[in-house]
Amino acid sequence: MDYQSTRSNIKTDSVHAVLQGLAPDGGLFIDPSIEKISFDWKKCLTLKTQDMAVMILKALLPDFKGMEDLVKQAYSGKFETEELTPLVKAGPFHILELFRGPTSAFKDVALSMLPRLVTAARTQSGMKQEITILTATSGDTGKAALEGFKDVEGTRIIVFYPDSGVSEVQQMQMTTQEGSNVCVCAVKGNFDDCQRGVKQAFSELRETLKDSNYSLSSANSINIGRLAPQVVYYFAAYRDMIADGTIKEGDKIDFCVPTGNFGDILAGFYAKLMGLPVGKLICASNANNVLTDFINTGKYDRKRPFYKTDSPSMDILVSSNLERLLFLASGKDESKVSQWMKDLNENGEFTVDEKTLTYIRESFEGECCNQNETEEAIAKCWKENGYLCDPHTAVAYYVADKRENRRPVVVLSTASPYKFPQAVLRALGESEEGSGFDLMKRLNSVTGVKIPKNLSSLEGKKVRFKESIERNDIVSYVMGKLK
Repeated sequence: MDYQSTRSNIKTDSVHAVLQGLAPDGGLFIDPSIEKISFDWKKCLTLKTQDMAVMILKALLPDFKGMEDLVKQAYSGKFETEELTPLVKAGPFHILELFRGPTSAFKDVALSMLPRLVTAARTQSGMKQEITILTATSGDTGKAALEGFKDVEGTRIIVFYPDSGVSEVQQMQMTTQEGSNVCVCAVKGNFDDCQRGVKQAFSELRETLKDSNYSLSSANSINIGRLAPQVVYYFAAYRDMIADGTIKEGDKIDFCVPTGNFGDILAGFYAKLMGLPVGKLICASNANNVLTDFINTGKYDRKRPFYKTDSPSMDILVSSNLERLLFLASGKDESKVSQWMKDLNENGEFTVDEKTLTYIRESFEGECCNQNETEEAIAKCWKENGYLCDPHTAVAYYVADKRENRRPVVVLSTASPYKFPQAVLRALGESEEGSGFDLMKRLNSVTGVKIPKNLSSLEGKKVRFKESIERNDIVSYVMGKLK
């Protein structure tokens, strides 16, 4: 299977696509034949989740050897349940709990797998260079990536997060991270600044590092090895909906996904292309509603106010993974995608043609939720359904609840509420004064919902990383660390 860049005819196999992370021209690697992939989706629904992961990853990343062992190493004993992502009922919706992994965030599903893929790719390709994983995070990716790559031989990882742009608990998760090969740095800016700096580092340093002992890759969803494992939980949710009698095989269901960088929801589109009976993928945005406007109008415009919200992982104005959807929607016209991305970079906006927009709107809907509405959704979900959700999940819950539902809807729950105790307590009308750990305990006292051990154990841990840099210093910082 050939992977190619979304911006040119640069091609490689799935092993090297994972190793490189980002294409040399700045594009994202994609399988242009994904829409024609031969995949027995009905057989897949009969499998347990880990076996399902093996089958799906073999189809999407066919050049990897020993996928069964890689999946077993990634997941066995690391999640709260054998099925990894439980599906629970909350009022009119099913909620897919993607936060039952080692860092209490949906990123665990992919970032438990990616280090296994990277090391396998390194071995298969005969690479001798050390791989440095550069990662921008809006909150959850950072910790999940750090935990996944901690002390993995032949790798080191540098994570950049927006200073004052993540919750106190998220920051503690990253700055106390253990491991001899990890590094964390705050950036005086927002997530888009972090992501832009990481992409700039790829662009400027690849040639410089060509004959050195170092190679760069990414743990963000720009890496296909990060995106592919996320396809699995859409199949798992559909299987569980059949098992509980909500649907019959072949019935369509909708998925409502809280969305920032567009990777989580794009994985659902991949599942649809592989045959899963997906109706609509509902893109739920917070006050930073650039994706909602794009899906509804065809114009992507990042020249707008940036809001810091209680759902920081969605505080994003440049959604990198949208580029893969644009490639498919444009009829795989890399020249169009390249021009749109150039327009976005230089002018802050681009507008797609009517044919491209029609393709997108056949599968996607866009809606948004402001700060007050997010709090209302947290309170309503708890009071009416006894289900405690974090602010990101609340955005999706609000959007799904507001919509006229024609089919069963699965809301993707992306993080533990204990990662955002201040916001959740405020929504419930409780006091929000105190440290993050005090607030976790108070939220537990108010609701009785158990605090995940990986979060409660943060209290008292030594902060290892305190560096903070300007938004334009990411490239020089990376070079300094490599030297």
